[in-house]
Amino acid sequence: MRLTRYFLPVLKETPADAQIVSHRFMLRAGMIKQQAAGIYTWLPLGFKVLRKIENIVHEEQIRAGHIPMQMATIQPADLWRESGRYDDYGEEMLRIEDRHGRDMLYGPTNEEVITDVFRSNVSSYKDLPLTLYQIQWKFRDEIRPRFGVMRGREFYMKDGYNFDLTKEDALHAYNRHLVSYLRTYERMGLQAIPMRADGGPIGGDYTHEFLVLAETGESEVFYDSAVTDLTFGDRAIDYDDVAQCQGVLEEFTSKYARTDETHDEALFNDVPEDRRRVARGIEVGQIFYFGTKYSEAMNAKVIDSEQKQVPVHMGSHGIGVSRLLGAIIEASHDDNGIIWPEGVTPFHCGIVNLKQGDEAADEACEALYKALTNAGLEPLYDDRKERAGGKFATMDLIGLPWRITVGPRGLKNGVVEVTSRRTGESEEMTPEAAIAKIIEIYEPHRVTGL
Repeated sequence: MRLTRYFLPVLKETPADAQIVSHRFMLRAGMIKQQAAGIYTWLPLGFKVLRKIENIVHEEQIRAGHIPMQMATIQPADLWRESGRYDDYGEEMLRIEDRHGRDMLYGPTNEEVITDVFRSNVSSYKDLPLTLYQIQWKFRDEIRPRFGVMRGREFYMKDGYNFDLTKEDALHAYNRHLVSYLRTYERMGLQAIPMRADGGPIGGDYTHEFLVLAETGESEVFYDSAVTDLTFGDRAIDYDDVAQCQGVLEEFTSKYARTDETHDEALFNDVPEDRRRVARGIEVGQIFYFGTKYSEAMNAKVIDSEQKQVPVHMGSHGIGVSRLLGAIIEASHDDNGIIWPEGVTPFHCGIVNLKQGDEAADEACEALYKALTNAGLEPLYDDRKERAGGKFATMDLIGLPWRITVGPRGLKNGVVEVTSRRTGESEEMTPEAAIAKIIEIYEPHRVTGL
């Protein structure tokens, strides 16, 4: 993409109502525009990152054996009355009446809909296990929406649901999700710590939240600092291997890590004093096992091997896809702007022409742009007739991890400058070497699609 042809409405000043870093930078970088309290239009740059995150989520869900689908956003209230949640959910639910006087709602979550899908189509234990998921816009009418996409009313979310014959099978699905989430977050450059949490309105007493540590987090968290030394890395996992998935769960959840709702001071005091930490965390996902809560209420049963009708065991698993943008920025920025991890960057590198109109500089930039594009990468070429300082400021603000700077003086010596946004370090090299370096950097981050 050439910047002269792109829609990137950057702001020089920070809007007064933007209270946290991610909200400020998303507005200034032209990623979102507020339409109403807690409701945003996603502009091209923000939408591009949203899609990068979504693709990673899809890839890791499919890798774990989960099946994508799409459910309706508007749901009949009668389904929620069946489960007993229609009156219990509270004012966060946006209730609607259609033209025929039927009670409807804009789905804040989808346990009822997916249970109805299941009971209408599955009747035998031979069709289990089954895990279905979607990525969909949802709405919860927060009383005080704030912090931009971190606590909005409309949000983009991955929600998945497992159906299993026994509790043991369902807990394996729980573990499988924990493994897939660890992989997902690490691919985005995040360390998301699984913490024992509260089930809330979804229910269930077996649940973990995944939290990214940040000063602006909405939750107070208590943890053993040893959990921050854990990384999943590129280890190979067989998602059908019960023992292997259980082992990962034990590795990542055996040390103390809890949100304030489930904090136990006595257990926390058992942690060595020098490793006790109290901090703030941003929730970016949660997994639940809730047994037969919905299947009993909504008659989602199968015939087992003894020809008996039994309710299936269920769980649900969510990732806040739109919220992740805010979390990544909160975890990765400096005073000048965003610093995108390579896995989710909207463009793989920026090309800055220091003297637009200079024949040699123009030709070199065009050659870099073409070579990187042909290699399957997406460079952003700043071809504006703008001063160099303004171009650098834009690149720093929007946070591309790598920048190639091209100018007449360097070209006389046969070199361009490659700069890391994260470290600020620059290195002069030939254009061919710069191309090879950028290609090599992104080789591990290639998104293969679905």
